[in-house]
Amino acid sequence: MSKLFNAYCRVYQKALYVGCAFLDWRKPELLKGAGAVKQLPSEIKARGLKKVLVVTDKGLMSLGLLNSLFEELGNQGIDYVLFDGVQPNPTIDNIEDAVELYLDNGCQGIVAFGGGSPMDCAKACGARIARPDKTIPQMRGILKVNKKLPPLFAVPTTAGTGSETTIAAVVSNPITHEKNAINDNHLIPKVAVLDPELTVGLPKHITSTTGIDALTHAVEAYIGKSNTLGTKRAAEKATKMIFDNLYNAYENGKDLDARMNMLEASFWAGVAFTRAYVGYVHAIAHNLGGHYGIPHGLANAVILPYVLDYYGETAHKKLAKLADIAGLETMGMNTKQKAELFIASIRELNEKMGIPTKFEQIKEDDLPVIIERALKEANPLYPVPKIMDKKDCEAVIRQLMK
Repeated sequence: MSKLFNAYCRVYQKALYVGCAFLDWRKPELLKGAGAVKQLPSEIKARGLKKVLVVTDKGLMSLGLLNSLFEELGNQGIDYVLFDGVQPNPTIDNIEDAVELYLDNGCQGIVAFGGGSPMDCAKACGARIARPDKTIPQMRGILKVNKKLPPLFAVPTTAGTGSETTIAAVVSNPITHEKNAINDNHLIPKVAVLDPELTVGLPKHITSTTGIDALTHAVEAYIGKSNTLGTKRAAEKATKMIFDNLYNAYENGKDLDARMNMLEASFWAGVAFTRAYVGYVHAIAHNLGGHYGIPHGLANAVILPYVLDYYGETAHKKLAKLADIAGLETMGMNTKQKAELFIASIRELNEKMGIPTKFEQIKEDDLPVIIERALKEANPLYPVPKIMDKKDCEAVIRQLMK
């Protein structure tokens, strides 16, 4: 990595950091607690909406998780149109199908119900409605939407993505295997519902991987170079709550307190990274997901400790502080030892929850494209502790291969 390119990345990141101070970083209005989803229709009605598009997937429909929402929409006199065709990594075609349904039925707002995929689909759908003159690839990047979306309401059913409060949506191109990351403040939902009853039935492997996904958001935001006082506090709060509650939620899925705390942790991690950005964990995860269909939370969970190892001493001071905040036994340790303990604790938590340490899907022939696209996503945008070049990125990815 040349010194000139390094300098360019840092200047770019600094300019973006200054520019971000002038953007609207509003948080969504929150509805919290058991049964909170039933309060959403009255919020929709209060905004004068008479018909909404509900974006979800067939798995959630089969579980009946939307029944109470549909019933209360009816009680409030609000019509809805259902789009339940969201795929695990929503595609451009997915988005266009949802847009067509929205327009053909004269909808006035969008309800995103589910994990990261329905959230991404709903946000990108809203972006396409706001900007019919732009394709998904044309909105890839930062502030390419730049127009008000239809009112967007978010109901997360996993505690991981934090998408209910972020500016981001990620859409896959199944032809090129690329992921298009759209980042625009207009994508922040108007209202977010944190209802732990919607997460009690999550399979253990979803609870674990989405929980570490939230931790990845908090940690990558915290150790980066674009923090504000607010993002630091949000990341610290999220990290503490995840270490205190994730394993309890994993072991006892019906623990409503642990489930509620994980939803809040995911929310605060989202607050942190939507302003302070992420890092190479996400850049690599997005491209492994695009190539092989690896779920995003799982990819982040596996990759996180390897990238933290790569950062080395450039991240030690902040990781050491997180070790203290997380309540780890750090008495008598120096900064390096605390940081290494924090990384080891992530590996230990992953192991306890059955998260693998490698990916068998990665193929040697795919490495050049994955590396190129990961670095294209990350550099110069992500304000990481240490900037990767191709050799660095390859070395990290090779550690992930079986």
